[in-house]
Amino acid sequence: MVIGVLGVSAGLAVGGLVLLVVLNWALHRNVDTEALRTADAIALLAAEDALPDPLPVAGGQTRVQVVDAAGRVRAASIDADRLVPMVRPERLDPGARQRLTVAGERIGLTGPVRMVAVPAGTDTDPLTVLVARSLADVRQSAHVLRTVLLVSFPLLVAVLAAVAWRVVGATLRPVEALRRGAEEITGRNGGGRLPVPASRDEIHRLAATLNDMLGRLESARARQRAFVADAAHELRSPLTNIRTELEVARRLGDRTDWPAVSADLLTDTERLGRLVDNLLLLARLDEAPPRRATGPVELGGLLTAVAARYPTPPVEVLTPREPLWADGDPDQLHRVLTNLVDNAVRHARTRVVLATEPDGTAYHRVTVTDDGPGIPVVDRERVFGRFTRLDPARDRDAGGAGLGLAIVRELVHRAGGRIELGDADPWPGLRVRLLLPALLEEADPG
Repeated sequence: MVIGVLGVSAGLAVGGLVLLVVLNWALHRNVDTEALRTADAIALLAAEDALPDPLPVAGGQTRVQVVDAAGRVRAASIDADRLVPMVRPERLDPGARQRLTVAGERIGLTGPVRMVAVPAGTDTDPLTVLVARSLADVRQSAHVLRTVLLVSFPLLVAVLAAVAWRVVGATLRPVEALRRGAEEITGRNGGGRLPVPASRDEIHRLAATLNDMLGRLESARARQRAFVADAAHELRSPLTNIRTELEVARRLGDRTDWPAVSADLLTDTERLGRLVDNLLLLARLDEAPPRRATGPVELGGLLTAVAARYPTPPVEVLTPREPLWADGDPDQLHRVLTNLVDNAVRHARTRVVLATEPDGTAYHRVTVTDDGPGIPVVDRERVFGRFTRLDPARDRDAGGAGLGLAIVRELVHRAGGRIELGDADPWPGLRVRLLLPALLEEADPG
């Protein structure tokens, strides 16, 4: 604020000086113009040899003389000296119009005097008309202006400083409230919101934006805490099982059925490995920017490759009549379908059907259908959350950790597609429908 007031003060000072200079220049020009007008009128009278005596003038601060080449006064106004010219002859330039400033004492006036010299007469009798006008009025006007500026300038600066103090204080008051609110939130370890001012200005919009950001950060922290808690719980279960199996085996000694213990340990170890792999994948997806990796993927061949992991029924592939090419990362799409088929096989009673066909838009449709118990409508959005498992899936050996569908949705979104859950038709069960971006031009399978 101090810098602003100083800047305004400097601007006002410069403006005052400019005003004073311009006014002084304009008044001097006006004096010169009036004097020249009077001199031109006297010169016309001299040319006609009709000079009156005394010479007519307007105002008591004007003196007029007509002098010859020898410096003798031929005619003068009533207040002018009739013997001594108002300016010495050597300062005059015969035949030229001049503007001079002389001392007023020489012609009986106070202060400096503005004088003009205009040639007159004939070639045989050259004359010079001298008109002098006092600059007392000019000096008085400049003095009044300087006095007004010197008196009003400090008052104006003081008023501007007071107004700036009030305005800046009123403007920064909401900012200070935001700062205190942020300090309190920091002391509470991130909880709460910033105060939003009632005014509908930039500070109000800033506070609303910051509160939205704090809400997103709080939600992210809550998701992170829940994620860490769920991950710790899921990791603890297989570790506890492994420890229990080993402690029992140590107590039993030679009576331990090591093949059975090894099988249980291998199962828990595989489950632990899958969980760690899924956690690492989710962590990489959270850190990596949402970048789509492009590449032609033939959906019929992808379904066949995924189904080959299950050499025996119930997995069945309905091969499309012609190749269908999608745009996406082959490894990620393979991971999507593997997770979906694993989930379908885990819950199917007798069959799992994989199919793909054009959707009639810029997408190809891929469906994974099983005849299992399905998912209730109210839970079809919830199952995509991390570590979300419905009751039938909570079996330790057969059930997953609740990360498969979360990974599927994240990868499908990154591929530019969509995923939907619905009822199988015409038989009971669950149908997962994927919409994957189709290539604009048919890809070359070679």
